[in-house]
Amino acid sequence: MNAAVTPGWTLIATEILASIVLLLLLLLLAVAAALFVYDRLQTRNAILRNFPVIGHTRKWLQHFGVFFRRYFSAADREELPFNRAERQWVHRASVNSDNTRAFGSTRDLRVEGVPFFVNAPFPGLGEESVDPAPLVIGPFARKPYPHAAFFNISAMSFGALSAPAVRALSRGAAKAGIWLDTGEGGLAPHHLEGGCDIVFEIGTAKYGVRTAGGRLDDDKLRAICAHPEVKMVSVKLSQGAKPGLGGLLPGAKVTPEIALIRGIPVGEDSVSPNRHPEIGNVSELLDFIEHVREVSGLPVGFKAVLGGIEWIRDLCMEVHRRGLASAPDFIVVDGSEGGTGASPQTLMEGMGLPLRESLPLLVDTLVEQGLRERIRVICAGKCITAYEVAWALAMGADFVNSARGFMFALGCIQAMRCNENTCPTGITTQDPRLQRGLVVMDKAERVANYARNLMREVGIIAHSCGVNDPRELRRRHCRVVVDDGLSRSLERLHPYPVQPRV
Repeated sequence: MNAAVTPGWTLIATEILASIVLLLLLLLLAVAAALFVYDRLQTRNAILRNFPVIGHTRKWLQHFGVFFRRYFSAADREELPFNRAERQWVHRASVNSDNTRAFGSTRDLRVEGVPFFVNAPFPGLGEESVDPAPLVIGPFARKPYPHAAFFNISAMSFGALSAPAVRALSRGAAKAGIWLDTGEGGLAPHHLEGGCDIVFEIGTAKYGVRTAGGRLDDDKLRAICAHPEVKMVSVKLSQGAKPGLGGLLPGAKVTPEIALIRGIPVGEDSVSPNRHPEIGNVSELLDFIEHVREVSGLPVGFKAVLGGIEWIRDLCMEVHRRGLASAPDFIVVDGSEGGTGASPQTLMEGMGLPLRESLPLLVDTLVEQGLRERIRVICAGKCITAYEVAWALAMGADFVNSARGFMFALGCIQAMRCNENTCPTGITTQDPRLQRGLVVMDKAERVANYARNLMREVGIIAHSCGVNDPRELRRRHCRVVVDDGLSRSLERLHPYPVQPRV
């Protein structure tokens, strides 16, 4: 009997399935018809008006085309802002993988702007230097800061970064003996977790040290600088990716914790002023630095993007008028190549000087004004590999900061979703579901490995150039390809000032 009944049920099931498929097709046709009518009648998009329904595939192809190009069609050195070869170099350094390669380099040494180094005919015997001598920052502060590592973590705010990312950076920085800049978002417990050296940044909104009216609160500043981990204070004037514009943290990222640390409302866009209201000229800048140094007892400097050099000369002249103790203890020069979580494309692509111009301008001006030994120079701007850091040291920097290099060490895949709160690696999102993918202890080890291996390879470059300490690299040790396809010495392209003014 079951054999006789089964075909009947099979036939019924087939008819039901066919009916469902038919209904779905009819529904799909109805949706397509409605979309066809809507596309024909709308006036905003010419493609959809002329090619209804199928014109929507263009948006899908644009969206997914980014990923197809990244993984299938782009060559190793084609992408921007960082190509696959650079990202893989950082990855290998962060996991202590073998960074040797066979057969030959894929780096085109004929491209204008490419730096390479001049090997010594008889380099010293033995191992390359990996322990640079410490430099003292802020000799006139109550608590000067001696620091050896020339490669450190640049400003990235808690809020722009997730809590697990900041915790991993803090722990990794402590392991590697490097500092961590808080960025303008205030000091969070996550910064202190690892026990690393901290550079506290005061942004234009003064998050974490602000009064209700947005001015500097001395008591809050004293409380923050009382933490033994906080070693320096950096006054942010401007940032590489958005000079002339304040910071922006989308409201979706402003959680209760972030709002409490910054002193702002929950869930609202956090927009910083484009400059400090108290600082309108170099004299007021020196006044502000001196005030912060007196309140904190720590070395104090400022971070800026250079659009020109005259105001630095004016600052130096004011320092000479007041005395050496009044000088900023350091200047962080940020190139226009700098990154950010959110910035107008116009500013990101067309404002400020790149580091290859601004760094020598700053160093030479300080030499010219006789202040080079008093003011330490820190630079930032796309320096994520050993030869880029070695170039900056040869050009005259005392320290090199990197943000995106350490983001790659954390696992960043350059998805370019920092401003959308949808970072797939959990680094630049406040979504707990996505943050879960970032395991703090694992990534802290990668952060430390990246810093150590980069500094070790800069030491290899210095050793090949015939010097022991990477900070002994000079412009004569590096050449750069110019517009005729040949290289010129940095010393020829950027000669040092002949006579310092004291």
